[in-house]
Amino acid sequence: MAGANTRTAEQVRRDIEAEREQLAGAVDHLRAGMNITAKLRSKLPIVAAGTLGAGFLLAGGFGATMRLLARRGREGTTKAR
Repeated sequence: MAGANTRTAEQVRRDIEAEREQLAGAVDHLRAGMNITAKLRSKLPIVAAGTLGAGFLLAGGFGATMRLLARRGREGTTKAR
């Protein structure tokens, strides 16, 4: 059997209350560390602008290349005037 407990009811209550406070602090710390949406939300305008700019440049670069290639294929052969 377990040994005799020499703590009073008031000591046990204080220990339980201290454990609750420590657990509450640990939970708050974990929640703050897991708040990914706040971190991403602060960088969202920069990421969106960069993605939009990269897409615009890639689409423009692809379009210009296709126009260059298509024009070269038609040069020198005049079919009708």
